[in-house]
Amino acid sequence: MVEATAAVFYAKTGRPPQGFYYHVEGDVPTARGLGSSVTVIAGVLAGLDALHGAGLSRHQLVEMATELEGHPDNASAGILGGFCVARCDPVTGVYRDTIRFEVGAEIAFVVVSPAVELLTKDSRGALPEALPYFDAVRSINSVAYVVAAFASRNYERLRDSAGDFMHEPYRLPKIKGASAAITAGLKAGAFTGWLSGSGSSVLCVVSAAMAGDVGAAMAGAFSAVGVTSEVRVLRADNTGLRVD
Repeated sequence: MVEATAAVFYAKTGRPPQGFYYHVEGDVPTARGLGSSVTVIAGVLAGLDALHGAGLSRHQLVEMATELEGHPDNASAGILGGFCVARCDPVTGVYRDTIRFEVGAEIAFVVVSPAVELLTKDSRGALPEALPYFDAVRSINSVAYVVAAFASRNYERLRDSAGDFMHEPYRLPKIKGASAAITAGLKAGAFTGWLSGSGSSVLCVVSAAMAGDVGAAMAGAFSAVGVTSEVRVLRADNTGLRVD
């Protein structure tokens, strides 16, 4: 991944490739649906940009990361911070732009990761080749409503708002305890919840004051079926990528 990222950087900037040393460490677990790959990709791109004084804009960094990731969702959020809605050209797939806004500190994201690794490429195999038309319509309606709730900071409107019919029905059953964990989080007071990326982590959005109760309930659901898990209570990072 580091080599591929460096190759894209040098190709896009027109600079001759040079060797460099790197060290990767962080708190984002791998193969848990939390975007660990973009932390490496963005870090390498930003590090090479600083090393060579290339002066890349954040837009350019997101564009490069999108090429490597295959989609802009993790790339835009990881680099720009905040709540990001990114767009690629519908024909070429080239990254175009991102609309972002900040997320308030009054809400938390309770992420519970079972001790099960799930690679995105493997999880894609669970998806069907075709979807019922109305499943797509229902999912699009749900995601539009969730974005509106975040954009307006009317977080109470998130309650029971998320409804996915495009990937969760196929992926959730393959993760023991995941569906029950989301349900437990909602019963404990979370606004809404979903499968994080392709899994195996599940996530609930909750008022910060309720985060502890929700995390305990979600972990309890995994424990009830013999699955150990790790609870993380996270807040939105509205700053994004930083080079120290």
